[in-house]
Amino acid sequence: MANPLHSPSKSPVKIILATVVILATVAWLALTGVRDNKSYYVTISELQAMGSKAYVRHLRVAGNVAPGSIHRSGTSATFQLLEQGKTLTVAYQGTEPPPDTFKDGSQALAIGTYSRDGVFHATELQAKCASKYAPANGAAGAPTNTAAATTPQQP
Repeated sequence: MANPLHSPSKSPVKIILATVVILATVAWLALTGVRDNKSYYVTISELQAMGSKAYVRHLRVAGNVAPGSIHRSGTSATFQLLEQGKTLTVAYQGTEPPPDTFKDGSQALAIGTYSRDGVFHATELQAKCASKYAPANGAAGAPTNTAAATTPQQP
């Protein structure tokens, strides 16, 4: 006659083994997901000096948009980035058109991959308006009093 107080239980080895397998799977998924989404920030000079390593990494490259180099087509654009005398051709293919601040002379950040033909293929593009960050009245380093200009005067 079977004793109801001593029902067969699962072996603790099986439970520990199942836990290890689950934790290892979660850790592997987390590491590969982070590695695939990680992008390195490099200058144009660094990118061109990376050699074959540049072709297998997801990268971020920043520079100023060369005047007259922007050619738009729907949500795509090709342009040149300039940084410390170096030039990089960028082909942007995104789901959205380039931002409104993306103009000649603006600072741009392209996120994507570099190909063996020397073109950076961007899937994301960010830009800052060049005029927004220029010193007021053309004086370099001259402080401006924007608060006085925007604060209404009391009668």
